[in-house]
Amino acid sequence: MLHLALVLPSERSRPALEELRAHEGVASLLHLPGAAVDPQGDVIEADVARESADELIDRLRRHCTALGGTITVTEIAAAIGDRIEQAERAAPGEGVDAVLWDQLAERTGEDARLSATFVVFLIAATLISAVGILTDSDVLVVGGMVLGPEFGPLAFIALSIVRREPRRLLRGVVPLLVGFPVAIAVTAGVVAAIGATTGLPAGYLDGNRPLTSFISNPDQFSVVVALIAGVAGVVSLTSSRSGALVGVFISVTTIPAAANIGAALVTGRLDEAGGAAVQLGVNVGCLLVAAVVTLVVQRTARRRRQERRAARRR
Repeated sequence: MLHLALVLPSERSRPALEELRAHEGVASLLHLPGAAVDPQGDVIEADVARESADELIDRLRRHCTALGGTITVTEIAAAIGDRIEQAERAAPGEGVDAVLWDQLAERTGEDARLSATFVVFLIAATLISAVGILTDSDVLVVGGMVLGPEFGPLAFIALSIVRREPRRLLRGVVPLLVGFPVAIAVTAGVVAAIGATTGLPAGYLDGNRPLTSFISNPDQFSVVVALIAGVAGVVSLTSSRSGALVGVFISVTTIPAAANIGAALVTGRLDEAGGAAVQLGVNVGCLLVAAVVTLVVQRTARRRRQERRAARRR
């Protein structure tokens, strides 16, 4: 269940209430006339089945946001009562499959900002993976994968493409174009410092890396895994299953590839750096393609459900 809170002009309260009363996915309604101070107006609150929320928000825009009001959405940790169960049964589909497009845009938009936090996490993840490559430790490589924040901007880019918002698309591209070069440069500097002080591990210098050599050797399985991970990543975001998103991070080798580029450039292994760059490009490209396709499918399914509901009403 979700909790909707509307602040809207008083003259629009009646049609908004009618919209909410007419929908079977609404479990409860609260109307507070004149309760809003800035902007002035009424407050309407409703408990709504998740699978009904996206359609309701679209209908309520003309009563709220189009007139200077607001709509806020809150996840309900627990909802108890016969009305709650009745609303969830009556709402079309399953709540776990429902996509809240505004919530998705807000979540991915926050992750797609070029911030100090994003760059620090990207550098830290790349450095951890670099140590894993130098020591041939798959555990450290996986640790770097989990820490990497790159899927947020990729998901935001995919959403911007599906929504045909080219201006917003640039916002997701900038963190990747800035973050990855910075992380690679820092990694190269750290590897060079290690080589000049304590020396690089003999196994790395000899090319004896049975556990991590795959990073600079992309193949058809890199494409398959990245495509599957892109689908799973978008579904995990739209269904709020963060545990599944961690699995996506572990599946793709974007962060280890960036780390391998930095380490290979410092040690003069241009072929290996080129292979890692191809691996990075393949993973980013396949993740993006899979994310766009998944969002298109989800959006098409949403429209068809709405068309069927409209036909039944008629």
